Amino acid sequence: MPALFPSLYQAPDKPALHFGDRVIDYGRLAGAAHALALEIADTGRVAVWATPSPHTCVGVLAALLAGVPAVPVNPRIGEEELAHILGDSTPTRVLAASGDELPPALDALPRTDVALEPAADPSPDGTTAAPDENGPALIVYTSGTTGPPKGVVVPRRAIASTLDDLADVWRWTGDDVLVHALPLFHVHGLVLGVLGPLRRGGTLRHLGRFSPEAVAAALEEGGTMMFGVPTMYHRLAEALEIGGGADHEKDGEEDGGRLAEALRGARLLVSGSAALPLHDHERITAATGQRVVERYGMTETLMITSVRADGERRAGTVGVPLPSVDVRLVDDEGRRIEGGDDETVGEVQVRGPNLFTEYLHRPDATAQAFAGGWFRTGDMATRDADGFYRIVGRRATDLIKSGGYRIGAGEIENCLLGHPGVAEAAVIGEPDPDLGERIVAWVVPAGGRPPTEQELIDHVAQRLTPHKRPRAVRFTDALPRNDMGKVMKRELGRD
Repeated sequence: MPALFPSLYQAPDKPALHFGDRVIDYGRLAGAAHALALEIADTGRVAVWATPSPHTCVGVLAALLAGVPAVPVNPRIGEEELAHILGDSTPTRVLAASGDELPPALDALPRTDVALEPAADPSPDGTTAAPDENGPALIVYTSGTTGPPKGVVVPRRAIASTLDDLADVWRWTGDDVLVHALPLFHVHGLVLGVLGPLRRGGTLRHLGRFSPEAVAAALEEGGTMMFGVPTMYHRLAEALEIGGGADHEKDGEEDGGRLAEALRGARLLVSGSAALPLHDHERITAATGQRVVERYGMTETLMITSVRADGERRAGTVGVPLPSVDVRLVDDEGRRIEGGDDETVGEVQVRGPNLFTEYLHRPDATAQAFAGGWFRTGDMATRDADGFYRIVGRRATDLIKSGGYRIGAGEIENCLLGHPGVAEAAVIGEPDPDLGERIVAWVVPAGGRPPTEQELIDHVAQRLTPHKRPRAVRFTDALPRNDMGKVMKRELGRD
């Protein structure tokens, strides 16, 4: 029995994957993946053309059954980045749906089309021996914000550990139907969103494209959990607010009411990949009674902390460490920060079975990423007296040292988002000869009367301590974001 998927062969008639009108049960999934695993068993690494489709799920599952490392490839990838990934990971084969048109660099590789119909007896007999739990399962490439993307080698034990920890903290079982519209080339959508349901013996319902209407329909039809990123929850909050307003059209009210009822019936709403603004937390809770659960992780660590489903759900925090994960905060000299309060900021460092093995072909970068066995995340956080962590941002882009203070950009962004004239906000530090760094806010105005610069500066100064106020506010039509909705702060201010 494959260690990662103990339920794969146990309930052949149960739905495993639901994409649009296509429903694939466990028997069909096991047969298709088993046949493909036999075909690629002697392959080195395989690239997977990771479209939001069941073919991606079957391809990755087959690679895991065969013990072959899979390299998920973003179907919107640029030529230069693709060339780097292929040159670095050197896959010997590419897996794709038969109708997919591949870019020339991938098309030059031997290709295996992923079939969805079983071509073999759906049983584990005849596959290779169970792979080593410390062996590579996935090679996932980072965003490359500080250089060429690095290949993060994710071992099988990390996947199993994270998914089992999440089963504990979220009470995740085979009865759950997970709803999401996440891309399948990142750990959020692929590891949590695909392999999570399959390890539990549950069902994934992938929406293809995100919309509040699609979320409402999927939850109405049996969805119990939803995974999303903050931009998705922001759109849900907007739809809920429009639907609840007295001055809106009747159709909008009905749509908003339907969405509120659907979200109200979900067992768990989970947000990740970036901080969910407090304003959106509050709007969703006010309309539905639901408190969104936040969790924290990254490609190198998979999941680190989470708010528990059966515990207190504190908006703005990412909860407590998962059961198998050790977490600590350290100061600039690498000393452990003891105790907990909401003002002392430190770097998050992690150790446990959830960690990656290495950066592929980068022993220098791998060594630099660790301090005495602890992985240095580069994320800055506070920890309160109850052990709840609050992420204030990346050391490189979100920790601002101004006038002798260490200030997290996230706190100021949340404050700005509480102003009715602000739709989106990103806060950065810019060099300043007097302060060291000055706080600069980039703001996308909301509809109606746009706020003035001084109005927003005063808004922050009155609600936070004065040294946290922006020294400048710059208005823009949109913030630069990546595929997961994270703001790319290094792009702000560039011509």
